Amino acid sequence: MTNRLPATGTGSDTDVPQGEMSPQDEDARVDQAAAGLRRVLEQTGDPPAQAALAQAIALLGQLHSSSRSSQVRYRVLLNAVPDAVTLHDEEGRILDANDAACACYGYTLEHLKQLSVADLNPDLPADHMRTVWATYELGETVTVETSNRHASGRRFPVEVHSNAYIDDGQRRIVAVARDVSARHRAQRELAASEKGYRLLLQAMDKGVLVHRPSGHLRSANPAACRLLGVSRDELLATSFKHDDTWHFVDDANRPLSVDELPALRAIRSRTIIESSVIGVYLPHLHRYRWFSATAVPQYDEGGELLQVITTFSDVTGLKRETEMFHTAQRLADIGCWELDDLRGTLYWTEQMYRIHDLPVNSPINETRALGFFDPEARALFASALAEARSRGRQFELELQLCSTIDRRRWVRITGQPMTRHKRIFGVVGTVQDIDERKAIEARLRHQAATDSLTDMPNRNTMLARIAEAIDQTGPGRGPALLYVDLDRFKVLNDMLGHSDGDRLLGLAAQRLRAAAEPDAETSRFGNDEFVLLLARPPDAEAAAALAARIIAAFASPFELDGERFALTTSIGIAQFPEDGSNAEDLVRHADAAMFEAKHCGRSTWRAYAAHGYDESERLQVHTLLRMALDKHEFQLVYQPQLDMQSGKVTGAEALLRWNSPQLGLVMPGAFIGEAESSGDIVRIGAWTIGEACRQLRVWRDRGVDIGRVAVNVSYRQFVSGTLASAVAAALERNHLPGEALELELTERVMIDDFADTAQTLHQLKDIGVTLMIDDFGEGFSSLNYLRHLPVDGLKISHNFLQGVPGTAVDNAICEAIIRIARSLHLQIVAEGVETEAQRRFLLDLHSPLAQGFLFARPMAGGRIPEFVAHAATV
Repeated sequence: MTNRLPATGTGSDTDVPQGEMSPQDEDARVDQAAAGLRRVLEQTGDPPAQAALAQAIALLGQLHSSSRSSQVRYRVLLNAVPDAVTLHDEEGRILDANDAACACYGYTLEHLKQLSVADLNPDLPADHMRTVWATYELGETVTVETSNRHASGRRFPVEVHSNAYIDDGQRRIVAVARDVSARHRAQRELAASEKGYRLLLQAMDKGVLVHRPSGHLRSANPAACRLLGVSRDELLATSFKHDDTWHFVDDANRPLSVDELPALRAIRSRTIIESSVIGVYLPHLHRYRWFSATAVPQYDEGGELLQVITTFSDVTGLKRETEMFHTAQRLADIGCWELDDLRGTLYWTEQMYRIHDLPVNSPINETRALGFFDPEARALFASALAEARSRGRQFELELQLCSTIDRRRWVRITGQPMTRHKRIFGVVGTVQDIDERKAIEARLRHQAATDSLTDMPNRNTMLARIAEAIDQTGPGRGPALLYVDLDRFKVLNDMLGHSDGDRLLGLAAQRLRAAAEPDAETSRFGNDEFVLLLARPPDAEAAAALAARIIAAFASPFELDGERFALTTSIGIAQFPEDGSNAEDLVRHADAAMFEAKHCGRSTWRAYAAHGYDESERLQVHTLLRMALDKHEFQLVYQPQLDMQSGKVTGAEALLRWNSPQLGLVMPGAFIGEAESSGDIVRIGAWTIGEACRQLRVWRDRGVDIGRVAVNVSYRQFVSGTLASAVAAALERNHLPGEALELELTERVMIDDFADTAQTLHQLKDIGVTLMIDDFGEGFSSLNYLRHLPVDGLKISHNFLQGVPGTAVDNAICEAIIRIARSLHLQIVAEGVETEAQRRFLLDLHSPLAQGFLFARPMAGGRIPEFVAHAATV
């Protein structure tokens, strides 16, 4: 049974010695006091009080051994106790007190002896002592907390340890009181701190888990429950070691056991585990969430582990963005780098190591990073870094590096300065592997610069190369061009089909390259045309010698799938600077020379200078040609076209001549090329159409029966966009129907600018004009164009008729053209008929319409009526 002590801070011996006392009495009194203190010592759990009481008991022992000075020792013993000690009688009056009690209550000892327990604690009821003794058990210490009053009236809390004992048959109480104001204040502060801590944990957006030293979860804040998607009770009841529905992975998605979680690692290692990224599969949500967790162990004063506090935050979004960033780096082959001059460090992302074929996290610094580049590239990179550091300039470079396994790759490097407080402290940037892009660009450049069929440079590339050769020309002769055309290739291509035709063209290109190299650069200029460049011809005859070598190389037939095909070349030569001052002029003049070679019988070559004009003369021709039309120096002659069976004249072809007072009579081959290149051909062509229509009107007015007049039309007239309007105006001016005019087109018109050509042809057909393809088979023949363009007929080239009927190939070609025309319901006219055998050959093929020297040479318009009249009587 626990008896309550008077709620007071009092305590005293029973009697203050009044006279001499026998040693036995004094020893007994000391023993009683020591016994009371021991009982208090046994009951109290306060270490400071225990120490003080133990000291007091020790002093009593000393007093016991010296009974003669017991009174002095008693006082010393009492005053040695640091807490307030008072001795009370049965009524609660204070019999004695120590110095600490005097200081605690603010009274002198004499004053204290005049007070009672009620004075120290006025709140006690009047019958307090009677109640205490009624419930009090001797020999048992009672501890209570109450409040006492200071002499000043101030109240203060005390913790009182009391014990009752019998002294000479009198009941006495010894009370030890301790001021616990500081303890209460500390408790209040601790309670406030704990309350603030609890409020902080509840308000935190970070999750907080507290683990016991055993690893079991002790508590969790609301944020932890929210982030994990469970209630507090569910979380505290979860045993992660035995619940296999929860799964954990590390930052690299490798499985983690529960023992590898940050809190358990902190318990084992007794160290802080910082910023561990953990993936947690939440079974109740059926999803993973990523957390960044830090575990901190806490210890008591003795160094024993109290608990581990783990704070964590949801980094799922950041983790997703990081993974997407790394994925983007891998997919785009982009690595990031950061050069920190303050720390003297270079940081690389994983992709940077992959680009350089280095193990991830290998030691890297600026010197080693620059060492992956050759000296020139290294100097560019280092200079860009220096500019970024000193002037704050961004940079972008495309350089080639050599990795640690000697693999060369192109990279795109970007960089920009890092600034802090307006001062540059480093450079940050990216490196992107662009090796594949560079390879694609190289392929595209090669494709853009070369012909896919022959792998030769194409037209644009060769034009640029010619211009470059001209720019680099020093003293002596400049570059020379050879314009090479494959004779009759278009006919063979149509006969073989495009696939086999391409194969034959490829064989021809190989033979041409073999004949030209290493003296000349070879390019495919279009279809079956090639241009060869002698950038630095050793002498004036180099181009002619090369042309002769090419012609000789093509003398032997080509074999394709067991069949042999004859394929010859016509070559035109132009020389810088005599034949042109730029690439376009040289090509145009070489092309004109090639056409002249073709008109001279094929399998030969001609130089542009072969026209007999030097540079000054060509300039004169150009100047005079510009004024010739205005001075009425042009005239037309006409070659009749007739039906060889009946002898009837069906039409006449108008042929242009230039009567120059300075140059004399100039044939078309000598000035048409210049007129086309200058653009004068458009005006000259319009005059030719108008004059031919005027002459036909004159013939008809005189009663001459001529069906129509034919006029050759240049490619430049087609591309001018004025041809249809010029034709319509000429017909209207001379009151002629559209069918009175026949326009003869070259096959080049059929190929180039097909869309615009088709539109112009349809406009002409709407007028009613007859459209014929001139020299069919010599140019860009294609049955496809015959199917889709509104042409009315074909003219067989005189080049093919030259071999008729003695050459089997020419015979076959002529027969094929006639069959094609007949199958497509087209008219067919043979030009260049010069022998009776040729006439008979054509009649046998039921192709009667023709023109040529066998019937008539070109003549002035005034002679046509006589010729027509004579032909009608034959």
